[in-house]
Amino acid sequence: MTLLNANGRPAGAVLDPSGVPTAPLAGGLQRTRSPRFVLVGVLLVLAGALLFYVTSVRVDPRTPVLAVAGSVPVGHVLTDADLMVVRIVSDPALGALPDSQRSSVVGRTVRQPLAAHTLLSQAMLGPAAWPPAGQSLIAVPVKAGHAPTGLAAGAQVLVLVVPSASGVGSANSSSATPVEVVQAFAAVVSVGAPDGTGGVVVSLLVASPDAARIVSASGDVSLVEQGG
Repeated sequence: MTLLNANGRPAGAVLDPSGVPTAPLAGGLQRTRSPRFVLVGVLLVLAGALLFYVTSVRVDPRTPVLAVAGSVPVGHVLTDADLMVVRIVSDPALGALPDSQRSSVVGRTVRQPLAAHTLLSQAMLGPAAWPPAGQSLIAVPVKAGHAPTGLAAGAQVLVLVVPSASGVGSANSSSATPVEVVQAFAAVVSVGAPDGTGGVVVSLLVASPDAARIVSASGDVSLVEQGG
C-alpha cells in the first residue's frame, strides 16, 4: 500500500528542478557532496609531500664543502667566482672546508697550483710554499703521440725517458750498450699549447732525486697516465 502526502505524491518523494518526483534516498535523506572533504584531501596530499621532502633532506649524509671551480696557479687570490659547492660524505681525513666558511676563504691566497674541482682545505691556503720540500718542478718536452690526448693538470703519470736509436749502438755491434730507460712517477702541473709539430711542454712535480735523473737523461720523453 502506497502512502500519499497532501499533494497526492508518494510520501518521501523528492522533486527535481523540473518538478518531477525522483526516488527517495534510504532513510529519507538526500545525498550531498561537501567541498570541505575535497579541501581536506588536498591538504593531506600536500602535507605528505612536505613530510617526504623534509625527511629526505634530514637523512642526506652528505655535507656541502668548498672546491675550486677552475684551475688556479700558486699564489692566486681566491674570489667568490673561483669557488663552488659540492656535497660529499664527510671524512675528517680530507680536511675539506665547509660551505659556511666561504666568506673567510675569499681573499686568501693558495699555497700551490690547484686543478679544477679540487676540494679546498686549510693546508692549501696561505703564503706560497711551492714546490713542497723534497720535490722539484721540472719542464719536459713531449713529442706528439708520446702523451695521452687530453692530459691535464692534476694527472698522475709515469715518466719514461727512452734513449733515441741514434744514441745507442747497433744490437749486432760489439760496441752496443744496454738501453737504460729512466722511469719516475710525477704529477702534471700544467700542459703548454702544442707547437707546429704537435709537441708540448709539460710541467711536472716530481721527487727531487728523480728530477735530477729525468733532466740529465737524453732521449724521448713519454708520459703514461696512471689511474687513481
